[in-house]
Amino acid sequence: MRLYEKYRPKTLEEVVGQEDAKRQIEIALRSGWGGKAYWISGASGTGKTTLARIIARMGADDMYVEEFDSADCLTVEAIHQIEEGMCFFGGGRGGRAYIVNEAHGLWCAIVRRLLGLLERLPSHCVFVFTTTGAGQKDLFGKQIDAGPLLSRCIPIELQTDGLEQKFARRCRQIAAAEGLDGRPERDYVELAVQCKGNFRAMLQAVESGHMLHG
Repeated sequence: MRLYEKYRPKTLEEVVGQEDAKRQIEIALRSGWGGKAYWISGASGTGKTTLARIIARMGADDMYVEEFDSADCLTVEAIHQIEEGMCFFGGGRGGRAYIVNEAHGLWCAIVRRLLGLLERLPSHCVFVFTTTGAGQKDLFGKQIDAGPLLSRCIPIELQTDGLEQKFARRCRQIAAAEGLDGRPERDYVELAVQCKGNFRAMLQAVESGHMLHG
């Protein structure tokens, strides 16, 4: 298993460096878990998918969490199956969750279907969309107005600045646990800068032995 999957946070408390986003999620959850859609945007490797999965698994068992790796995977047929499945509760926790990554690539026909679907989202269902910062600036390739869909979602924008020290500290902890640490923390800070704050890329560098003694 890759390090970024092995050490992926399972709870909000374990997420590093996204205090504002965690607080927004906690506030949203005060009114209950289901019947909501989230729109999480941020740079690669800052925790979008991690937070999406944490939200999903707060109310849905793993087998009732459906994740689409990209917007292209969310087809008209997939939407039809989701609509049918939403009529039923899911498993022990009762919830059903749907995660759509790279959501800025959604097609017009899918967005139109989603608008109606999110208007009548059952109280046991949650949608979480994720997109990169670049994708956020050019939503849907200017095909359609993004406003109606975004207005149905709780926006969560991930922090990109000031993460180097926090990411460096956590990365070094993981490297030490794996016997792959051989450098001082300042080198991990430099690694964070080189990786442009992408924690996944940092762990891939650790996995390749980059942080062992030279």
